[in-house]
Amino acid sequence: MDGKDIAIIGGGPAGLMAAEVLSAKGHSVTVYEAMPTFARKFLLAGKSGLNITHSEDFDVFRTRFGAASGRLRAALDAFTPDDIRAWATGLGTETFVGSSGRVFPTVMKASPLLRAWLRRLETQGVRLATRHRWVGFQSGAYAFETPGGPVAVRPDAALLALGGASWPRLGSDAAWVPWLRQRDVDVRSFRPANCGFDVGWSDTFRERFAGAPLKSVSAASDAGTFPGEFVISRDGIEGSLVYAHSAALRDRLEQAGEASLVVDLTPGRTEARLIRDLVRQDPKASFSNRLRKSATLEGVKSALVRELIPDAASLAAEHLASLIKALPLPVLRPRPIKEAISSAGGIALEAIDERYMLGSIPGLFAAGEMLDWEAPTGGYLLTACFATGRAAAAGMTEWIAGR
Repeated sequence: MDGKDIAIIGGGPAGLMAAEVLSAKGHSVTVYEAMPTFARKFLLAGKSGLNITHSEDFDVFRTRFGAASGRLRAALDAFTPDDIRAWATGLGTETFVGSSGRVFPTVMKASPLLRAWLRRLETQGVRLATRHRWVGFQSGAYAFETPGGPVAVRPDAALLALGGASWPRLGSDAAWVPWLRQRDVDVRSFRPANCGFDVGWSDTFRERFAGAPLKSVSAASDAGTFPGEFVISRDGIEGSLVYAHSAALRDRLEQAGEASLVVDLTPGRTEARLIRDLVRQDPKASFSNRLRKSATLEGVKSALVRELIPDAASLAAEHLASLIKALPLPVLRPRPIKEAISSAGGIALEAIDERYMLGSIPGLFAAGEMLDWEAPTGGYLLTACFATGRAAAAGMTEWIAGR
């Protein structure tokens, strides 16, 4: 196959993965990145330990993408979590499986992997162009703003991998939305995903417990019931257990105008046992002591009961026990999308064909978080970015060959 000129617009995981595949097939690939360096969100996520993928059974793994699971299945099947681990090893980064099933580099950082990856791309002839901000279409070309002035390129095919709308300071600002809508591409409005929520805390509770972790609990929503922990923030709640429920809580707020995360403060203790232990307490003892001695609830857990159930101290043991096992924590709204780990919305999956090409713009493909899918944290997001980048590269190869 004669090598063609390919433009990859966006230098995150999806775009770099597509560049790797296409350059290996002999194409002339340029990756255009608006920021001064590549994959900034990838690097920031890796500062606390890069969660690159997940080790759970693959038949379960590929269901974690909600309504988009079926559409993403072929891409995920072609680049599985095991494939990602082998790919990382090939770049000199060994991985291990943590106690939660999440997969991390042994060095727990993203920077060594990214440096090795960029070196491989340059060795394969990929041109890496930073400070090139795409500003839309111009007379059939892709227009960029650069430090040296405007640039217009006319590649044989192009891939958009510009991310969603979360963490805009790292480059994913969704500025591209109006340019695609003007070309009749169906772009769904962005919404926060894997995010915290505002809660109407009292001033006293906020001042005393902002930053306190709520450990060894489980929480339920329309998404199901999961064990874990989360953090009380000044504005509400955040953390991994909240993120697991964020899509369900967000959707419930949109549909019904209200939503609650139902928290079990004593997941290792049955309600019947709680009732027995509460009945045994001296009714003259303080409420805090009764909670501590009967349910081992103290600190932020005890305060949360009093915050959410103002008359809790006067409740019968049966009623109090049921609330400790299923404490409704009302949420007001998701935190702003700029604070979210990821976003829902973007290019409708119906707007791309099986090759990841936009139906209304032949020769233009899309991959990664700018497509309308969402997933929980835990390596699922990054895996799908890698997988859709590779799938789009395969689709571009097929389309070019058939021209």
